[in-house]
Amino acid sequence: MRLSRSLTPFVLLFSLFVVAPAVSAGVAILRTDYYQKTCPDFNKIVRDAVIAKQGQQPTTAAGTLRLFFHDCFLEGCDASVLIATNSFNKAERDDDLNDSLPGDAFDIVNRIKTALELSCPGVVSCADILAQATRDLVTMVGGPYFDVKLGRKDGLESKAHKVRGNVPMPNQTVHDIQGMFKKNGFSLREMVVLSGAHTIGFSHCKEFSDRLYGSKADPEINPRFATALKELCKNHTVDDTIAAFNDVMTPGKFDNMYFKNLKRGLGLLASDHILIKNNRTKPFVDLYASDEKAFFEDFARAMEKMGTVGVKGDGEGEVRRRCDHFNNLNV
Repeated sequence: MRLSRSLTPFVLLFSLFVVAPAVSAGVAILRTDYYQKTCPDFNKIVRDAVIAKQGQQPTTAAGTLRLFFHDCFLEGCDASVLIATNSFNKAERDDDLNDSLPGDAFDIVNRIKTALELSCPGVVSCADILAQATRDLVTMVGGPYFDVKLGRKDGLESKAHKVRGNVPMPNQTVHDIQGMFKKNGFSLREMVVLSGAHTIGFSHCKEFSDRLYGSKADPEINPRFATALKELCKNHTVDDTIAAFNDVMTPGKFDNMYFKNLKRGLGLLASDHILIKNNRTKPFVDLYASDEKAFFEDFARAMEKMGTVGVKGDGEGEVRRRCDHFNNLNV
């Protein structure tokens, strides 16, 4: 992943001999008021759309948050995950690791894009729509407010074969997952706090079935929880759409119950449960389980940081006319 690049020493030296400082074409300069003049109704259009969609489908918030993570962790926050596969290219969203990304998340971005194209055509990037919609949806379900700086351009590449190794998997170790977060500039503490996003939403049975069945069933799952999951997921081999809520206590509310659940043996995914078992991550789980304010504050800071990962500037991207297609349809 690329973070926004600072000016090179050469550019800094060159600027001493010209009237105005030079800025390289690829630098993305993000700011919260980026669309104040070019699309003054941006905030309202996004907010109205997410209120309507979340009211119709209450899992939209969790799905959009997950979509945002998957986008930013590969090629940066550039809406590459929104691209549809065509005859020239198999896109990110069609890799096996992304096949469970919820359709409602893609739908809300497309709804917002359609409305914005009517109000200010060709101005707002899909990457900015996804970032802003994610923030608005998180706050709608009780999560913390955080600033979203805008000005990203949409990426020009989306390759399915690049997904594996860049998106965390439910059966990976703390070491493996930390490596992915570290590559994107995140600390171990930030990895744990961002895992708290699982306080809303659900996971498909196939993602945790190995903890329930066979000789290697995980004995550390709460017994009553395990019994309920086995009943729910008994047909998961023939119906891979069956899913369970990540947070069985308050699945639609963004709170710190995810961390409390880990301490009770109610972590759904293996990658959730290991956070309470690992000596380096357990102190953060304990902190966030006991102090929701600390969780919210750290989560907000981490999300602001997430939104800056690998952003594209004018020389590296475009403003797509449609979020699921590059402007050059032959790409």
